[in-house]
Amino acid sequence: MANTISPQLSTSLEQGVRPRVRFCPSPTGNPHVGLVRTALFNWAFARHHGGTLVFRIEDTDAARDSEESYDQLLDSMRWLGFDWDEGPEVGGPHAPYRQSQRMDIYKDVAEKLLAGGYAYHCYCTTEELDTRREAARAAGKPSGYDGHCRDLTAEQTAAYEAEGRTSIVRFRMPDEALTFTDLVRGELTFQPENVPDYGIVRANGAPLYTLVNPVDDALMEITHVLRGEDLLSSTPRQIALYKALIELGIAKETPVFGHLPYVMGEGNKKLSKRDPQASLNLYRERGFLPQGLLNYLSLLGWSIAEDRDIFSIEEMVAAFDIKDVNANPARFDLKKCEHINAEHVRMLDVKTFTESCGPWLKAPFAPWAPESFDAEQFAAIAPYAQTRVTVLSDITANVDFLFLDEPVEDEASWAKAMKEGSDALLVTARAKLVDAEWNAEALKNAVLAAGEEHGLKLGKAQAPVRVAVTGRTIGLPLFESLEILGREKTLARIDAALAKLAA
Repeated sequence: MANTISPQLSTSLEQGVRPRVRFCPSPTGNPHVGLVRTALFNWAFARHHGGTLVFRIEDTDAARDSEESYDQLLDSMRWLGFDWDEGPEVGGPHAPYRQSQRMDIYKDVAEKLLAGGYAYHCYCTTEELDTRREAARAAGKPSGYDGHCRDLTAEQTAAYEAEGRTSIVRFRMPDEALTFTDLVRGELTFQPENVPDYGIVRANGAPLYTLVNPVDDALMEITHVLRGEDLLSSTPRQIALYKALIELGIAKETPVFGHLPYVMGEGNKKLSKRDPQASLNLYRERGFLPQGLLNYLSLLGWSIAEDRDIFSIEEMVAAFDIKDVNANPARFDLKKCEHINAEHVRMLDVKTFTESCGPWLKAPFAPWAPESFDAEQFAAIAPYAQTRVTVLSDITANVDFLFLDEPVEDEASWAKAMKEGSDALLVTARAKLVDAEWNAEALKNAVLAAGEEHGLKLGKAQAPVRVAVTGRTIGLPLFESLEILGREKTLARIDAALAKLAA
């Protein structure tokens, strides 16, 4: 008979139960965008339903965890704008919220599971396990643990210990199918032969993820577990463990599970930490806005409407329903991510945009000397730059012509713009610019008139002027740029270009 556990909470939201969800990363390496997507969905779910977000650090792997990564996690959460109701720096009724500080709790639970017959000591060696697995595969049978130590007699146990064997602790899985309702994937059933007994404590006494994660969820009264699809295979194990914890009086209920779709990278492969585009730090360094990045990540498995991609985080929270999450894998598209971020850059008020560009206007990003930067000039150019940049780091190359002594030398741009006759055009344009009033409209008319004298339309006429003054064929609106750069620098750069053409 199937053991269906989760329907007890399937209608909990409709019954007015405020959900308790958790985000529980491990402090190993740089945070990646898949992790951020999981945090986002949990945070939005909690905020939409007026629930609680528990931020928990799973740091039981001393060999891989680090304080540097822990600090990065907290800093990343703050940068993204996520707040949490319980966890590090906040506290809460279920503290501590770092697993490395909860070892006594896990030891106590493991002992209760052993005493209650829900778990047992397994003395099998690695070599014995491998031999039996190979035999099972050869026979076409499931190759998971075969239950060899499940029902050892006292004499057998004593004999193993007399040999000096060490043991791990295994959880005893029920001999029946396990069925549960996944919030994203619907009803799922796992047959017992596919979910064998599993380890929960290492031979050295260290608890495994398979124990500490559900124990913490139980003690912290988590009602909904929203996590990646890669953890789906462990869910029947956790459901069986929850049943034991409830019977032991440790847990109150089994949470509802929802498994979020894979985020796919290149070649239809799951986006991994090793993929360059997976690192959250990359997006911070390039100057993505948190709201732009989160807007895009929310689209990896969910949508606010069929015909709408751009929205605020507040709008997402108001609309978010876990039932709308698509179970199919979601492909990470960097170009679309950049496009959405650019739209959020446009939505900023100019003052906020100007302030947000600050880090990219100084070392190590800015190529100009600090004393060359003019805040008034930047404030004047910012409204034009805001319509051009995709990410905030783009600002540096867009405005460098204002603050460098000479424009950036781009030979490709020079070759493209400086055709035969460009020197004569520049001479004419310079003469007309000398006499022009120094505002964008007058400067445009001056270059237009110069072009007409040489039989050129404005687009062709302004190209040599742009490259002479800014170094590039593409950039901010030319005449507004000349106005802000000033008469003296503009004319000096045209003179320098004429000298180069003459040489």
